[in-house]
Amino acid sequence: MTTLHLRDLTKEYGPRRAVDRLTFRVPPGRVTGFLGPNGAGKSTTLRLLLGLDRPTSGTATLDGRPYAALRDPLRHVGALLDTEAPHGARTGRDHLRVLATSNRIAARRVDEVLAETGLGEAARRRVRTYSLGMRQRLGVAAALLGDPAVVLLDEPSNGLDPEGIVWMRALLRRLAAEGRTVLVSSHLMNETASFADHLVVLGRGRLLADTPLREFVDARVRPRVRVRTTDPAALVAALARHGLAAVAHEDGHWTVDDARVDDVGRVASDARVPLLELSTEAGTLERAYLDLTAADTEFAARPQEV
Repeated sequence: MTTLHLRDLTKEYGPRRAVDRLTFRVPPGRVTGFLGPNGAGKSTTLRLLLGLDRPTSGTATLDGRPYAALRDPLRHVGALLDTEAPHGARTGRDHLRVLATSNRIAARRVDEVLAETGLGEAARRRVRTYSLGMRQRLGVAAALLGDPAVVLLDEPSNGLDPEGIVWMRALLRRLAAEGRTVLVSSHLMNETASFADHLVVLGRGRLLADTPLREFVDARVRPRVRVRTTDPAALVAALARHGLAAVAHEDGHWTVDDARVDDVGRVASDARVPLLELSTEAGTLERAYLDLTAADTEFAARPQEV
């Protein structure tokens, strides 16, 4: 099992610091979501991890070794950074065969990963005829080719259809369950919430959060109860007596911040207020993420007027 370890990792391009003294670990056995606004430094960090760029200072290692020191690196680290990397004139199978040969990987693995990624029937087609989703699957196949202990994926759900997205979620969970180290960069908050156990969040090249996903959300989104009743006045009065405030919404439901379903239900029951709906409005990763990164978004559009 392999742990990724970044220590004071810094990358400067002239006067601009793209990565600013990053320090965090990515251990095996879980899926770590790698988040941040555009320009936060995620892609640069992945390139530094893979030896595609050299840090200005600091280190990025896999169990103490830099990527450049690995022999047959595809057998240790599988990565998907660029779906345009394969030569368009090659077939999907030939692309993987070249990678396998150069990394001393058994030829049988080519057909195994083609089947695993759903590309078996398209293996003899030229890559230039592939859709974006098929290129994405080919990139994942290349990442898995060496049966690596570490898997780094940048926007792996990009271009996938609904079936492909469900497949990707299951794949990521399986890789982590097998004890691999899985780091996934994404801009899709709801999708990340469906597979990630832990989050590393960047903003302007700095580390903003390194925490379990559920703790990240719960720490930033207030608990809220959604309730609907035939007697709003009685409900509002009963809640007020217990120090709880209800807010009305246009469609007729009410929300109670900083409350639990049990509390609101008990208050309504004691006051004999009939309820038509009572549920928790769970905090979402998207809300928590936007709350954290609002001040660190380099390219932000003006809010739309409604």
